[in-house]
Order: sequence, then C-alpha cells, then structure tokens
Amino acid sequence: MTLRILVTDPVHPDGIKMLKDAGFVVDERFGETPSMLKEVLKGYDALIVRSATKVTREILAESSLKVIGRAGVGLDNIDMDAAKEYNITVFNTPNAPSVSVAELVIGLIIALFRHIPQANRGLEEGKWLKKKLKGLELKGKTLGIVGFGNIGVEVAKRAKSFEMNILAYDVLDSALENAKRMNLEPLGPSKDALEILLRKADVITLHVPLLPVTYHMISEREFSLMKEGAYLINASRGGVVDEKALLEAIRSGKVAGAALDVFEKEPPGKSELINEPNVIATPHIGSTTKETQQNASINLAQKIIDHFK
Repeated sequence: MTLRILVTDPVHPDGIKMLKDAGFVVDERFGETPSMLKEVLKGYDALIVRSATKVTREILAESSLKVIGRAGVGLDNIDMDAAKEYNITVFNTPNAPSVSVAELVIGLIIALFRHIPQANRGLEEGKWLKKKLKGLELKGKTLGIVGFGNIGVEVAKRAKSFEMNILAYDVLDSALENAKRMNLEPLGPSKDALEILLRKADVITLHVPLLPVTYHMISEREFSLMKEGAYLINASRGGVVDEKALLEAIRSGKVAGAALDVFEKEPPGKSELINEPNVIATPHIGSTTKETQQNASINLAQKIIDHFK
C-alpha cells in the first residue's frame, strides 16, 4: 500500500524530495479551511505543518492520520491530547531553528542597546540624531535566559562572546545541567529562582513553550520585580508575555525597551505596543532562514521515513 502525506504549510523542497524518493505520495495544499482539511485528511497517513495550520481535535477525529510532523519547535498549534487519544504520533524538529533564533536574539539586543532602528529612521527623515542616540555596551551586562533548552544554550554561547554575565532559569533539571556544564549560574525550578533572575538581569530573553502554565508568565508582577530600565526580548511565543502589562511597563519607563518577534495574535494588526518608539517588532522571523528551513524539512522527513519503516 502506498502511503500518502499531505503538506499544508510551505516547507523546504529538500524534505519533500526525500519523502517522494522514499516512495511516499506527497501532496501540497495550502490555505485549506478547517472544514476542507477535515474532509481531505480522511485519505492521508501523515500531515506536515508549520505554525499556520491549526490541527484541532475536530480535524483529527475523523482523519486516517498515523503521523503529524511539525517543521519547527512549538506544538501549540496541534491538539496533543487529541493526537494521543487517536494514537497519532507527533514529531517536531527542536534542534533545527536553535542557531537562527539565537542569532536573531543577539541582533535584537544590539539593536535595542544601540538604537539602530531609530538611527536608520532618523536618517531616512533627514535627521542627524548622533547626540540623542547614546547607547549601551553588552559587555558586563547581565543576561537572564528564561528557558535553557536548545535555543537558550545557543543564546548563552553567543552572549558569552560579548562578555555578558549570564543567568539561566529553567524548570527542568536536565536544562540546568546544561548551564552547569557551561559554567553558568543555574536557577530553578522554584518560582523564587525566576524572581532572582528578574531582579538581577539587565536583559531578559524568553525561550519557553506556550503552555497553560507559561501563559502570561511575564505580567504586571514580573515587570514590577525587574530592574528599572531593564530590557525584554521575546522570540518564543507571544502568549507568554502580557502585552498590556508590557505596554504599561514601557510607558512608565520601568522597561527601557523591548524586542518582540512573536505576538499574542499573529499578525497583530494595529497595535499601540508596536508603535512605541522603544519597541522593535519583527514578524515571527526567528526561524526564517534558509538553513533552518532546510534542516527542519530534512530532519522531519527522515523521522517520518524511519517511523513508517
């Protein structure tokens, strides 16, 4: 019997070619409505998505799926409880975007510290803002990394080269072992440990999945604990930050600046937060590099091939 795979979000062609060469029938159909997808999936053995397709219980209930492949890290667009209930194996590619996201985070920190967007905008408007754009050095600043998995580790490696002091927080002992091996100060898993990081860090970068326990984990109380003039980077998931609380913290000066690659609603549309002069916003491009897309596609294809073997 020939196995059939449906791809509903664009993935790098190298992975698609691998699957076809292995004998799978692969169809690519983008922009399907939930009702259409529900009907279509009755004839497929595997589904490949990125973050755009929402794989709900309703969609899975009548499907013939045996595997769901997520080309990326986060699984919040897939109903994992339903997948387990219907005996559907779910694969993702947690290692593929680590370097790309980490490099973006460092770029965002530098952009915040050196006012790069404001400087560029000023020149475009014919303004010479040299005296107004006094920046900061990364050297000697304390970077608090919340979530010390694959991406957090890669951020730490790069931050060390800038001679930053690094605090690593996680709720998993295995992640804290990573910090110990890197001779960093590990914090966790207690809530007190997160508070220590918030109080000490000049820059806080978030690298946690979006789960019920992490939803709005950075809100009014957490902002109140931060240093006056701290900076926040979020390249994980929008829902982990309370955007209304962040807006207030920015306007009060408690937070000197923020860089956001993710938002509670994507695309965010018109947003007061994005329009704040001390906020840098990018459209969820953390893993949008040629290398990441290629690696994610190839890694996922290999996992699917191995599974069906």
